[in-house]
Amino acid sequence: MAREVAGRPPEETLSLWKREQALLKGRVVDRDTEAWQRDPAFSGLRRVGGVDVSFVKGDSVSACASLVVLSYPELEVLYEDCRMVSLTAPYVSGFLAFREVPFLVDAVRRLREKEPHLMPQVLLVDGNGVLHHRGFGVACHLGILTDLPCIGVAKKLLQVDGLENNALHKEKIRLLQAGGDTFPLMGGSGAILGMALKSHDHSTKPLYVSVGHKMSLEAAVRLTRGCCRFRIPEPVRQVGGPPGVWPACTTCSSVLPSGWPEWILLVPSGCGVRRPHWRESCSRLCPCGREVMPPGEAPRSPFPANPGWVSCLFVEVLPETTEQPHNQCLEPCVRQMACLHFV
Repeated sequence: MAREVAGRPPEETLSLWKREQALLKGRVVDRDTEAWQRDPAFSGLRRVGGVDVSFVKGDSVSACASLVVLSYPELEVLYEDCRMVSLTAPYVSGFLAFREVPFLVDAVRRLREKEPHLMPQVLLVDGNGVLHHRGFGVACHLGILTDLPCIGVAKKLLQVDGLENNALHKEKIRLLQAGGDTFPLMGGSGAILGMALKSHDHSTKPLYVSVGHKMSLEAAVRLTRGCCRFRIPEPVRQVGGPPGVWPACTTCSSVLPSGWPEWILLVPSGCGVRRPHWRESCSRLCPCGREVMPPGEAPRSPFPANPGWVSCLFVEVLPETTEQPHNQCLEPCVRQMACLHFV
């Protein structure tokens, strides 16, 4: 996901970017191009990929460009690539691709060179496709440059072409009853730019799915739904963060001073949980760094808190109510993760 930094490119650069978007936009294919896309069960689809650029908290320049490949329909991780990069272009709304896509293209290139048999047949992108200010979002840009089918999967509505997160939009969301329910995102131009998808029975917030490249909107929505165990589709949810972070922990990192004697768990706000019970701690940086914690016992670090080390704590949380559970409390069931980044 993008993070704003100080500075804005000169108008000359923005004009060049607009011209490049307009040129590449003409190459976008918004229909199904593969036989598996037209099959109701996606027969022939074996590998789905997810990409994202995630940031270490407090740093808007250093980021991790990540690619993950999962088996389909099992949704088991087959391949992961997470590289720390330094972003040189500032974030400008509508031009995210010029900031992040070069690093994602590099990740796809490395996979092609190292393990071509694991190349994904489609990429789910944490961002938008044709649902964009100029109809050419990051999912379109990446699809054109990699020549792979791409789907834009956004967590928030991009308010373009008359689309607004207003009372009418909220009412449409409220009327979504079950996982798989949708409504079209029709802009003021009359074009359908994407679909709002209730991806999980218990989710209260839809996903905004749009065509990226070489796939129809109908197939993109079906596949996104088919990749969801929880609210966020697995190829996006499993995209890794900075080195040492377990894939599913990218959205809950917390920076802690290494001098602190205790680890601190941050339960997402709005979860409505009672005092959590510690279950286990783990880290990729230390193969043996895994210990089971008795319920209620204070956690102990399985390794010294060295600068730059990152770890996850798995805990069991007990929701006060199960009627309308907070989205973040559903990953998975009533278990929740917190990531601790020592600096």
